[in-house]
Amino acid sequence: MMRLRIQRTALPRNALILTDTPRPDCRDCDGVGGIPHDYGNHYDGEYEGTEWELCPCWTEWRIVLLPLPHRPRWLRRRDNGRAPWGPGGYSDEPPF
Repeated sequence: MMRLRIQRTALPRNALILTDTPRPDCRDCDGVGGIPHDYGNHYDGEYEGTEWELCPCWTEWRIVLLPLPHRPRWLRRRDNGRAPWGPGGYSDEPPF
């Protein structure tokens, strides 16, 4: 049984997508959607990385529902150091 959800993605373009969710009560993956397998260097046993085996309770398909528009250039944030509220976007001045 599929558990669908709507999600926002940014790659390759901003869009709303419909995707599958892993079963939260799955005994194999505990609701994560995959089973991690750590592996190491066979000479000295040092950690090299982790490979994921997808669980059968989850499919990794996505359907684009709605491409989201880009912000106009005049609405995009600019961090050129000339902002009156400081570098982090927050002011330490009282409001009045």
